[in-house]
Amino acid sequence: MTRRIAILVFDGFDLIDAGGPYEVFLTASRLAERDGEAPLYEVVLVSPDGEDVSAFGGMTLTKLTAAGDVGPVDTVVVPGTIDVAAALAQPGLMRAVEALVGVAPVVTSVCTGAFLLARAGVLEGLQATTHWEDVDDLVATGQVGDAQRGVRWVDAGDVVTSGGLTSGIHMALHMVARDCGEPMAMRTARQLDQPWDPAGRM
Repeated sequence: MTRRIAILVFDGFDLIDAGGPYEVFLTASRLAERDGEAPLYEVVLVSPDGEDVSAFGGMTLTKLTAAGDVGPVDTVVVPGTIDVAAALAQPGLMRAVEALVGVAPVVTSVCTGAFLLARAGVLEGLQATTHWEDVDDLVATGQVGDAQRGVRWVDAGDVVTSGGLTSGIHMALHMVARDCGEPMAMRTARQLDQPWDPAGRM
């Protein structure tokens, strides 16, 4: 079974928050195809309206799918941003988050992407995490059950949040383990030359 992953990108997003999971899912698929199997994942890059977006620092992504046109997906990845307040103030971005979480059975975030999930009501009553600098601010939103420190990710079942930046790579490997088994996650980590702890410890 090929799972469909939608990675949301928007102006000012942190490139590695999206690019790290992107590489993990594509690498796992490549390993499966090398074994003569169907690809494990189809990865779709989604922007709020399908228009080009620029990551923090200026790198521009093109040929994106509009959030409203993405169709069925299995997992959504919401990356973080340096300027959380600016992101939360974008009505189009928040509509895109709400649309994506409405169609995906599993929702994930990287770094401050947790604040977008919190605003969308996804984290109410749940354990979550975000960048270590921002844990207190996430709790202060009143839109999350509680937040954990010192972990790469928090798996709350249908919602998985992860810590800062490169923790998105670790979280995506965890998702590969959930979807396809820990041996494939370990193979993927090895292929990426990425040390990975299945327990999510820092």
